[in-house]
Amino acid sequence: MKKTYKKVVLAYSGGLDTSIIIPWLKENYGCEVIAMSADVGQGEELSGLEEKAKKTGASKLYIEDLRKEFVEDCIWPTLKAGAKYEKYLLGTSFARPIIAKRLVEIARKEGADAIAHGATGKGNDQVRFELTVKAFAPDIPIIAPWREWDIKSRDEEIDYAEAHHIPLRITRETSYSKDKNLWHLSHEGLDLEDPANEPKYNEMLEMGVSPEKAPDAPTYVTLHFEQGIPTAVDGETLDAVSMVEKLNKLGGANGIGLLDIVENRLVGMKSRGVYETPGGTILYHAHEALETITLDRDTAHYKSLVAQKFAELVYDGKWYTPLREALSAFVDETQKTVTGDVKMKLYKGNITNASVTSPWSLYDEDLVTFGEDHVYNQDDATGFINLFGLPLSVRAKLNQKHGK
Repeated sequence: MKKTYKKVVLAYSGGLDTSIIIPWLKENYGCEVIAMSADVGQGEELSGLEEKAKKTGASKLYIEDLRKEFVEDCIWPTLKAGAKYEKYLLGTSFARPIIAKRLVEIARKEGADAIAHGATGKGNDQVRFELTVKAFAPDIPIIAPWREWDIKSRDEEIDYAEAHHIPLRITRETSYSKDKNLWHLSHEGLDLEDPANEPKYNEMLEMGVSPEKAPDAPTYVTLHFEQGIPTAVDGETLDAVSMVEKLNKLGGANGIGLLDIVENRLVGMKSRGVYETPGGTILYHAHEALETITLDRDTAHYKSLVAQKFAELVYDGKWYTPLREALSAFVDETQKTVTGDVKMKLYKGNITNASVTSPWSLYDEDLVTFGEDHVYNQDDATGFINLFGLPLSVRAKLNQKHGK
């Protein structure tokens, strides 16, 4: 017999999963359901949510604007780290912890005795939500309906919704599993479940166009960074949210930021997804370009190792952990000189550098020139190579001694 709860706070998106979870929670736990929707930049998906949530049984709906916090506290640190998980720019991954953190805050405020979410038992999001809840409220029980109910598929979910007169924005034929926020839009399911199928870009894309449909003329854009954080586009200073929104439009119009990958989920299986990250792809490209002239070799190479571990932590839902915070401290130290401008050419899905400049540039044209110079004695390389190659010379002499 299930434990009964008086009040449950549900992470609510208004999509298929969470729409049916409200009546399911009331039927199975006899509880009041308070819904919480986080505005992380999903736009029109938030329209009409309050009416829908209440019609399906929620006593109230919180809509929390987390966009600024999302970009400044999650996206910028990840961008500065250069973190990518198997080429994926972590769009869903770093949104979940900030949503779950606010979920805990509302649960405390409302005096709720449980928290619920709509993540499936096959996915990564269940881990991301629940690790954050454990980090801030280990005493609050978590209800994950997908790990409890008898529903086994999206078709059965739709059957349940129709039986309970729950309005849906999708059909059985067009029900890609999607996640949208300010940073990206992901697509999974249906024909994408078979990696042999080419994505139907002209039918599915929402944040931009396919490269084939992008303009025939290139678009130039210049980004300015201050200590690793983007602050201006083409000379116009923008706040964090406006920065991502503007670059999403520029990138989307030029077919930038499409990624079709089979990734390794934390739970052990491989999954295929198509991601749209137009603005983020531009930002990553520019940041990486600026670091090529502002970071020394040792720091750049070690930072690439940190980036991989950072990405794994974010992907695995370990945002609020001592290691992630420690790695961010390291990254912040590396970013003190990552200031400057990067001009790029956007053309039919591609980004190429037009110029990279920085007052902290380590690039010395006088030193590296193929022309005549008076700052580098090329003969110094002889002693360097002799010492650098000394172990090889010693080993070769030993092999000669033993007739090898």
